[in-house]
Amino acid sequence: MKASVRGDLLWVGAATLAAYALGSAWQWREGLSGLLEHYEHWQVDELPLAITVMALGLAWQAWRRHREVARLLRHNRELARQLLNVQERERQALARELHDELAQHCAAIRLEAAVAERCAELVQAQDAARRAAASAHSLQVGVQRLLRRLRPADLDALGLCAALRTLCAQRPWPSCRFATDADEHGSFGEDVDMALYRVAQEALSNVLRHAHATAVDMRLDAAPGGVRLSVRDDGLGFDADTVTGGLGLLGARERAVVLGGELSVHSVPGQGTRVELWLPLNGGPA
Repeated sequence: MKASVRGDLLWVGAATLAAYALGSAWQWREGLSGLLEHYEHWQVDELPLAITVMALGLAWQAWRRHREVARLLRHNRELARQLLNVQERERQALARELHDELAQHCAAIRLEAAVAERCAELVQAQDAARRAAASAHSLQVGVQRLLRRLRPADLDALGLCAALRTLCAQRPWPSCRFATDADEHGSFGEDVDMALYRVAQEALSNVLRHAHATAVDMRLDAAPGGVRLSVRDDGLGFDADTVTGGLGLLGARERAVVLGGELSVHSVPGQGTRVELWLPLNGGPA
């Protein structure tokens, strides 16, 4: 967006210089003055000054509107940031409740089934106990998977770099390689860490669902004033001009915009896909 504004200003400056050069060469002002002298009784010769004042007034009004829009945009971003924080707190509370209630009940069912299997004499009771233990185990695994989706425990316990490395290691196919030049034990702040993790999670999920890739490279680079996450695969790719992103990428873009960053997706059919997220930092990694 900044590049577009600079381009517009360059075009305006170039057009102004061109008009000045042509006007100087062809003496436009003198010719216009001579033409307007015939309409002096209508005071047409005062129009250039009036039009100039009107143009300056419109430019001032446009500047005021731009400031107002920028203020509203900052306000909306702050509201969206607060909404994301509330959403993450709710997920954390739900994850804690699932862990304290359902996970413990699953463990208790498995324990009781194991006791029944050892004490019962009837073969049917033993089979039922085995089935109950298997069902409880499946339920426990499902609850743990749901917990990881709601709130990444690795991010809270291990930090961002270790959590991203673990996220790569959890994907048996395709092979995922993680590299970083950031502090392995550092943090960029809770909001930034969460956004980086969620975008990486969504990018890997899209690779597994759609890309048919054989390898994925994830890289996290820290630089003064910002941090960049890149997820690149060697899959099928797609035409970025005709294919629109799903809700997952839409949410990722919203996270980036809320934090003042930018998310881009580069893809060419047959040449894989690259998802890049850049987020600004106030004080660099902690």
